[in-house]
Amino acid sequence: MEMNDDMPAFDKPPVIEVVCGVLFRPIESLLAPHLGVLWERFKQEYPTCREVPPLAPVTERYDEDVALSEVYEFTDRPPLPRTWFVHESENGIIQIQRDRLLHNWKRVRPDDAYPRYASVIQMFRDRLDVFEAFLRDSELGTVVPEQYEMTYVNHIPCGEGFASITEVGSVFPDFSWRSRRDRFLGVPESVSWKTVFALPEQAGRLYATIRSGLRRDDDTPILLFELTARGIGKQRTKSDMWEWFDLAHEWIVRAFTELTADGMHKSVWKRTK
Repeated sequence: MEMNDDMPAFDKPPVIEVVCGVLFRPIESLLAPHLGVLWERFKQEYPTCREVPPLAPVTERYDEDVALSEVYEFTDRPPLPRTWFVHESENGIIQIQRDRLLHNWKRVRPDDAYPRYASVIQMFRDRLDVFEAFLRDSELGTVVPEQYEMTYVNHIPCGEGFASITEVGSVFPDFSWRSRRDRFLGVPESVSWKTVFALPEQAGRLYATIRSGLRRDDDTPILLFELTARGIGKQRTKSDMWEWFDLAHEWIVRAFTELTADGMHKSVWKRTK
C-alpha cells in the first residue's frame, strides 16, 4: 500500500482506538446460528464472544436537507444482536450484525503501541475476506456496500501540554477559552465541540469531535478527540473501497495535525515529519 511521503507522522500519537467498518445491504438470511459457525473461523485468534445491542444505520446524504440520516427498515424478522469476537490479546474486536462489519484496534495496556494504518487496514481487509468467504460457502448472500467508516479516537491527558480545561487552546488553537478576571462565567465544568468537513467529490464527511472526560482506568482528566470519516465514493468496486479508506485516513491525519497545536506536536507526540 502506497503512502503519501508528505503525510505528517508522529512517534507517540495519542491514538487509543481505530475502527474500520463497512455498512452493507442487510443480509436477511443471516441468523444467529450462522454467527456461531462463523466464529469457528475466527475462534483461534478471537476466543471470546459477546452480544451487544445492534447499531442503527447512519448514512451520509447529499440529496436532502438533512446531511446525516438514520435509516430504519421495518421487517418481520427479529433484529439480530451485534456480535463481538474479541481477540485473545483484547486489542482487537470483530463486530458483526446483519448490515455491518467493523474491526477495532484498541490500546488496552499503557505499553500497547499503535500498529499504524497499514497494519490496521490490513487487519480489517483480512477479516472482511473471511466473512465474505463464509457468506459464499454458506450461500447466504454477498456484501453490497452502502457506506464505509473510519474512526480514530485520541486521549489527551491533563498534564501533557495543558494543565486544566481552561488551557484547551494550548491543544486546539481554534477552540480557546479566554481567561479574564472580569468574566461573569466561571471555569467551565466540561467542553464539547463538533465540526464537520466535506470530503472531496461527495465521498463523505469528516466529523471532528472534542470533549472533556475522565480516563476510565485512573480518572485522569482528558480531552477526548475523535475523528470519524463516513461515506462512499461514486464507484463501489473493491479497489475503490480501499482507495476510499486511504482517502479517509489521509483526511484524518491531516485534520489531526491542523486542529492541534505545533507545541504538542513537538514536545508531546514527537512529530517526525
